[in-house]
This record gives sequence, structure tokens and C-alpha cells, in this order.
Amino acid sequence: MRLVRPLTLLVLLPVVVRSCIHLFSADGGAQSIAGIDISVAGGSNIVAIFHQWGAIQLILAVLLLVIFFRYPGFTPLVLLTLLADPVMREVAGKIAPVTAVGTPPGAALNAPAFIVVLLLLLLSLVERGGKKRV
Repeated sequence: MRLVRPLTLLVLLPVVVRSCIHLFSADGGAQSIAGIDISVAGGSNIVAIFHQWGAIQLILAVLLLVIFFRYPGFTPLVLLTLLADPVMREVAGKIAPVTAVGTPPGAALNAPAFIVVLLLLLLSLVERGGKKRV
């Protein structure tokens, strides 16, 4: 897992940053990043949901980092969890599409993120399968 672990960490770090942006920025990134109009009725609720989403993302990111550093053998589990993120966001987007000015970064990066994390997951399983178990 010499290649997979550093690359997995590079995938995890933006997850932490994204979480902090949603949690701590004034609008939760709703308008400033995603291009969602928050000047509408209920706009403060949109911002609140973005802040709450950031809190949940940060909890998950910290948990994944703890697993990543404390249990290196669980790297495939960390990657599988990260792989579920773009898939579930795509499903959620089909159920309730977001109206935004332009394409939000999350929507634009779902497919590339899925491919990168899938490749890392497969590599982690190949590397893991090549080790002899005692």
C-alpha cells in the first residue's frame, strides 16, 4: 500500500477542507461556491442546511482520518466509504436536482472523484491480495 496510502490521504484532505468550508463560511458555500440563490424566501434555511452538512462531513472526515492513521489495513474500507460519496450525491441529485447558477464544484467533480477513488480501491485490494497472510 505504498502508493495507495499517500494518494488516499490526498483524497481525504480535500474532504476535510470541503467540510470546513461548508461548516464555517458565512453562507456555508451555498451561494459563494455552489451558486445557489440564498436571497429567496427560506434562504437562511438553505445556509443552515449547508452548515449542518459541513458538520456531518467533518465528523465523517475525522473518523476516516482516525481509521486511516490508526488502522492502515482498513484503507480499502476508507476508500469504499469515500467511493459512496459521489455515488450517493449523484442519486440525491437525481431525486431532487439543485437549481444553481453554473455547475457546483461537487457536481462537476463527482465523476472524476468516483474514477480516482475506484482506481485507488482496486489498487488497495490488489496490493492487499498480494500479501501473504500468516
